[in-house]
Amino acid sequence: MATTSSRFVTDEELLQAPRDGQKYERVDGEMRVSPAGARHEAVIVELTGRLWAFVTERRLGHVFGSSLGFRWPGRNPERPDNIRSPDVSFVAAGRFADGRPPVGFIPFAPDLAIEVLSPSDRRGDVLEKVGESLDAGTRLVWVIDPEKRTAVVYRSLTDVRVIGEADALDGEDVIPGFACPLKDVLG
Repeated sequence: MATTSSRFVTDEELLQAPRDGQKYERVDGEMRVSPAGARHEAVIVELTGRLWAFVTERRLGHVFGSSLGFRWPGRNPERPDNIRSPDVSFVAAGRFADGRPPVGFIPFAPDLAIEVLSPSDRRGDVLEKVGESLDAGTRLVWVIDPEKRTAVVYRSLTDVRVIGEADALDGEDVIPGFACPLKDVLG
């Protein structure tokens, strides 16, 4: 279960969050902490490795891990932006002004955001994050459930499909040519 703080967290405080195996995000101005387990991390590493190799070889853009935050509009008008960190993300080539990622948070949504569920994740929190990501401009979201051995693919909140472990995670028009059987990343 994600926990939160009760006061506004600055960018600097978020950047100084401990590197302790937990994910730190700013949601409606508050620090949200999400613990993860070994299976969760194993899926993330497997998928990150496959995506990174594919994207790098073809010079399609950049693949990032969960330590990177993306700044996008929050839903609370009193707290104007959220810093969200997908477990894995992809940003297409040409989106950074000088071709290189910025030093701090990325000021826009990724092209692909991937969430891997951990036992502590609450469905409502995950759906909130998926909705925010799509609203901010993410073109494709994968939510992978290692326990159920399924993934939910979102192009929008109304264009949703569930795939099983025998099916492939497909980069579609976001990462053309990338496909990986879900069972291969689930171990």
